Amino acid sequence: MSMTPEQAAWFADTFGKITANIGQAVLGKDEVIRLVLTAMFAEGHVLLEDAPGTGKTSLARALSATVSGTHQRIQFTPDLLPSDVTGITIWNEKVREFEFHRGPIFASIVLADEINRASPKTQSALLEVMEESRVTVDGVTHSVGKPFLVIATQNPIEQAGTYKLPEAQLDRFLLKTTIGYPDIAHTARILSGSAARDRSAALSPIITTQAVADMSDLTSTVHVDDAVLTYIATVTEATRAAPEALLGVSVRGALSMVRAAKVHAAASGRHFVTPDDVKALAQSVWAHRIVLDAEAEFQGATSGQIVDRVLAEVAAPQSRTVSV
Repeated sequence: MSMTPEQAAWFADTFGKITANIGQAVLGKDEVIRLVLTAMFAEGHVLLEDAPGTGKTSLARALSATVSGTHQRIQFTPDLLPSDVTGITIWNEKVREFEFHRGPIFASIVLADEINRASPKTQSALLEVMEESRVTVDGVTHSVGKPFLVIATQNPIEQAGTYKLPEAQLDRFLLKTTIGYPDIAHTARILSGSAARDRSAALSPIITTQAVADMSDLTSTVHVDDAVLTYIATVTEATRAAPEALLGVSVRGALSMVRAAKVHAAASGRHFVTPDDVKALAQSVWAHRIVLDAEAEFQGATSGQIVDRVLAEVAAPQSRTVSV
C-alpha cells in the first residue's frame, strides 16, 4: 500500500517539529539536522567529517533527547578493542552460567567519535553491527533494536596516528556530511548562552522510539516511479564511466539513494519521489562512495565535481511512467 497525501503531510509536520526541537540545541544547522534525520528514518548511518568543537556531540545528544532514546559516546583510540564496542560474555559464578554484558553500541543514538583512530579490527566490529543491526558474541546474536543510528566522526585535518576507512567501509554509511562552523549571528547566540554548557539537556522528548520506528516503516510506502529508478540507475552508471573515477557509485549506493529519497520526499510533504529529491541528496549520499584515480586526484579533481557534472549531463525524467 502506498503512502497517502494525508500521511505525507503528517510525516512532514512531525519531521519539522523534530528538526525545530533539535535546532534549539544545534543553532543554525537545520540542513545538517534534516540530513541526519533522513539517515535515521532511512535506517542508515552518518559520517561527519569535521574539525573538533563544531557540535557533533551536541547534535547526537539533542537527537537522542528529542526521540526519547538512549545515547552513548564512544571515543575511538588505537587501543580500543572490538569487545569495548559490542560487549563481552562473562562467567557469573553465582548462577553458574555466562552472562552477556552489553557494550555502548546498544543505544538508540551512538556517537563514534574519531572512528579513524581505532584499528581496522575495531572499525570492522562497528561497521558490522551498523550493517546488520545485531551483534554476535560467542555464537549468540543480540539485536540492537530500533531506531539505531551511528553518527561517526573523523577529523579531516589531523591524520597522524589514524587508520583511514577503506572504501568498502565508507560505502556502508548512508551519507557523509559536515556540520561546519555557525555564522556570526548564531555564534553570538551560542556565546550569549555560554552558561548552559549542554543545551540538549533542556530539550524535552517529542516522539517515542516506537513512533520513530513506525515512521521509518511508513517511508517504505513512498512511491518511486520507474522513470525515477531509471534516472538513479543511469546517474550511478555515469559515475562509474567518469574518466577521473577508479570506482563509481555501487549498487548499495543506488539503493541507499532510493531509501533516502523516500524520506526526503515524505519530509517535504509528498507521497512520491521526484528527481529533485535525488539531486538534493546526491552529494551527501554518493560523493564519498566514489574512488578517484590517483592521477586525477593529484590534478585536483574531487568526487563532488564528478557528481555535479553527472547530474548536469544526465537528463532528469519529465513525466511519470506509472500513475501514483
